[in-house]
Amino acid sequence: MSDFFIQSATPADAPVILALLGELAAYEQQPFTLSEAAIVRDMLGDKPVCRCDLAFFDTAPAGIVSWYWANKSFGAARGVYVEDLFVRPEFRGGGLGRALLAHLAAVAAREGGYMEWRVLDWNASSIEFYKSLGGKPQEAWVTYRLQGDALKKLASP
Repeated sequence: MSDFFIQSATPADAPVILALLGELAAYEQQPFTLSEAAIVRDMLGDKPVCRCDLAFFDTAPAGIVSWYWANKSFGAARGVYVEDLFVRPEFRGGGLGRALLAHLAAVAAREGGYMEWRVLDWNASSIEFYKSLGGKPQEAWVTYRLQGDALKKLASP
């Protein structure tokens, strides 16, 4: 697939980002409440908390990767945390997912750091893809989340 290119998203790309992330959320069977306003605020504004790069095949949006800088304090290492990686089904199998991750690997390598991400345990095709790249599961760690009433309870004095 040689007719694709990757570029940093701009505010004009907010509708494309919303569509691609909506497709990813549907695939992952996750709730989706993202809006274009939140995309502009969190990914494309003056102080982004997350960055976003888009892949196009000719002029068609083909994929997305959203990411942010992370830090491993014990090892003094700066790294790239991949929040979302998605390639539309009609563009899969041509190396675009690999190209998006290679793009971010170069960003991480320039910083002398690392790159990591999470994958749903039922997503066998993605797990195999990540293994083919040399990715290794971090089996000793379990992710916890605090939200909703539990978060409010802890936050209250």
